[in-house]
Amino acid sequence: MKSVVWLIGGTSEGRNLIKSLAGLDIILYVSVATEYGASLIEQQPNLHIVTERMDLAAMRKFITVNRPDCVIDATHPYATIVTATVQKACEEPCCEYLRLVRPTADEHENCITVSDFHEAVELLSHTEGNIFLTTGSKTLQEFISISDYKERIALRILPMLDSLNKALELGYKPANIICMQGPFSELLNIEMLKRYNTRYLVTKDSGSVGGFEEKVQAAAKAGAKLIVIARNGEEQGTGYSEIVKVLKDRYGNSK
Repeated sequence: MKSVVWLIGGTSEGRNLIKSLAGLDIILYVSVATEYGASLIEQQPNLHIVTERMDLAAMRKFITVNRPDCVIDATHPYATIVTATVQKACEEPCCEYLRLVRPTADEHENCITVSDFHEAVELLSHTEGNIFLTTGSKTLQEFISISDYKERIALRILPMLDSLNKALELGYKPANIICMQGPFSELLNIEMLKRYNTRYLVTKDSGSVGGFEEKVQAAAKAGAKLIVIARNGEEQGTGYSEIVKVLKDRYGNSK
């Protein structure tokens, strides 16, 4: 009987990891929260995609039914609640838990690092000039307390209907909303920043995989200051190359 591996998360490095595991003698389950996330994953023979937002009970049931040999948490670095839930789900059945950690970005002169979104809003409330948000639709609510936010803020979100509807319901102007899937090149970032005459680019510390360096260079060349939301503490886990090596050594090739 083939071993079962369960990978959770629709990040870019998660999708790359799926490709790296294509030749292994395993049954690979991949969980994503949305149909859009599922559509970004390339099909392969050993792959089963599960599209569902799971709470703790659902995760425990999945582990009980499918009995994975290990669970790989490839969720976003800022999805701390999901990570905590996955960790807890893996405790009772004594299922091995592997956290895929994305390296943090290097510090840059043009960056102002803040501890959380509240600090970013407080900082921006005492500034003038346009703001470009690249922190995702889940954080849009945080920024509507900024004076004249409808005029000052442009934003870039995923091309999903619920994300667009949320932005519109919060009062963001349609002309200031970009719905696109990355990755974004330095040149494309520059064009977007210039299009909205941006003074402040707000981003998470998404690391090189998340296009952070391209944002840094684009902001500098477009004359914008970078506001970086720091990650919540030093995350423990395993790097991409190490996880690939561990799994290939353990399960070998199917051919």
